[in-house]
Amino acid sequence: MAAPSRIDILKHELVPRHEILTAAEKKELLEKMNISEKQLPKILDSDPVIKKIEAKVGDVIKITRKSPTSGETVYYRLVAEKSKHH
Repeated sequence: MAAPSRIDILKHELVPRHEILTAAEKKELLEKMNISEKQLPKILDSDPVIKKIEAKVGDVIKITRKSPTSGETVYYRLVAEKSKHH
């Protein structure tokens, strides 16, 4: 019996582009925004896109969403470990 086909979530039209920042890009972002990484909104390491791009806890992800009104909007998220208590 053939294995079920899998959808590549990175190519789905509703999934925005996710990119892992380099250490230098992360440092520059935090300095520019004058914040610590702990102040960034979180995205869990269990998120399907985070798993697919092989991001690690502590990585900062640049998420670029297409918007009909503003063209593109950029968000940043810190990869956080999913609580093991749930």
